[in-house]
Amino acid sequence: MVGLELLEYQYFDDILTDMKLTPSDIEIPIPRYFIMENYRELKEREKILGTVLAKMGPAETEVKEDIDMTTEEAIKLIQIHERARQGRLRAKLMKGIRAQEEREREAQLRGPPKLSRDEAATRIQKVWKGFSQRKRIVDMRNEEMLFLGMVPPPLPKSQKHSVIGQSKKIEDKRRLAQEQYEKDYQEALISIKERLIEAEGPDMKEQMQDQIRQWFIEVRDATGKFPDYPDEDAGGSAAIFKQREEPDPNEDNDGGKKKKGKKGKKGKEKGKKGKKGKKGKKGKGEEEEEGFQLAPSNFIPTISEGSSNYVDVWMGRSEAHNFQQRHDSELIKARKRVEIEAEIRVRVDELMREELKNLKLAIEKDKGKGKKGGKKGKKGKKGKKGKGKKKKGEKDLTPDRTIESLYEELAGEGVVMKCPKYHLSDYIGDFSYLATTLRQMPADPNNTDKNAEKIEPMPSLAEIKRVVTEHCILPLDTKCPHYKGILLTKVYKKVS
Repeated sequence: MVGLELLEYQYFDDILTDMKLTPSDIEIPIPRYFIMENYRELKEREKILGTVLAKMGPAETEVKEDIDMTTEEAIKLIQIHERARQGRLRAKLMKGIRAQEEREREAQLRGPPKLSRDEAATRIQKVWKGFSQRKRIVDMRNEEMLFLGMVPPPLPKSQKHSVIGQSKKIEDKRRLAQEQYEKDYQEALISIKERLIEAEGPDMKEQMQDQIRQWFIEVRDATGKFPDYPDEDAGGSAAIFKQREEPDPNEDNDGGKKKKGKKGKKGKEKGKKGKKGKKGKKGKGEEEEEGFQLAPSNFIPTISEGSSNYVDVWMGRSEAHNFQQRHDSELIKARKRVEIEAEIRVRVDELMREELKNLKLAIEKDKGKGKKGGKKGKKGKKGKKGKGKKKKGEKDLTPDRTIESLYEELAGEGVVMKCPKYHLSDYIGDFSYLATTLRQMPADPNNTDKNAEKIEPMPSLAEIKRVVTEHCILPLDTKCPHYKGILLTKVYKKVS
């Protein structure tokens, strides 16, 4: 929408009218897990900032200039305000006394009421019946409004036994269970990995060594000499097995050429027909302008990867036995085997490089060319070093500084400061109900040209709140849109 309209704000009042929705229906809520999942980290940051600010001492406040005033003038000012306060209190008291005296005087003039017992009882009944009937009518009206759904049901007196209280209790219980399950999961990752290393590690190591030795022999039989071992940057022995698994592109060349030839002819014929059809269409009418075309989404590979992962792992898996939703040991084993294999492969590569080096030296000694072979080997190594030069990484500008010292420096410069906590719901603003209508009206009412400049309405507080939510708050805990969403980067550039 930003790329199509070239505007920072979008207005949906016409869409809401067509779909019969209210502005609250399109309001984007901020997930509560933003704070719940990062609660410990946020508390730790507050603690570090508190200790840093405590070390720095109280912040220097601007000293207000004192008003020049003598002691006598200050005493006189205080006396004036105090006398005025006492005068107001005295006047209020006297007003109440006069009202009481006036009521007593009127009662004496009227004398005692002359009512019989029947008249007094009738008057009491009249007042009581009126009150009871009014109360009954109010209750009937409330019941009717509640039945029609015009008013919400009354809240229970005890919040503990209410629906909200019960749901809050269940939510707290679930959160505690999640924390415990997460703790068990992290412990299982370590324990399962250790068991796999003890049980399957030696077999993995031996199998890798046998495969690499077999590769040595195959290459020596094919070329007459031992191969060069791949560097760690190239993947080590993993690159060897990758090359062996890849199919030979030279195979089935004849069949491929024939198929390509047939497809090429068909493609050419289709291309000619398509060109003729396009020319005929252009001759009949004017060329149609191409509308706005969306660029291919950067999230498609991620979505397809997640879909394939679901099909491979979760589609055929039954969770009927895992009612408490604890971790699955088999899934952890499958993932940890890959990690263990990579770790063992690094150690095996070191051993096999040394073994290959010893094999080459032994063969060169047998041939009586140890010296020449040594020189050639050195030259070869130099060539490899020249090719495999790594790019210099970014230098650490603060190698001898701790995080606390850097944090203290930022706090001292005012970059990091303790800010008051506010919720986005505290930011109250109304929706723009005529923005689309205004955008269709010309800025100059006397100009009847369709291409004339239109009125660009000012964004309302609700639009600003929505843009802040979409472009500033949501990307804070969702890394995927931050790195892959092209249009979301503009806010960060402006802020920085």
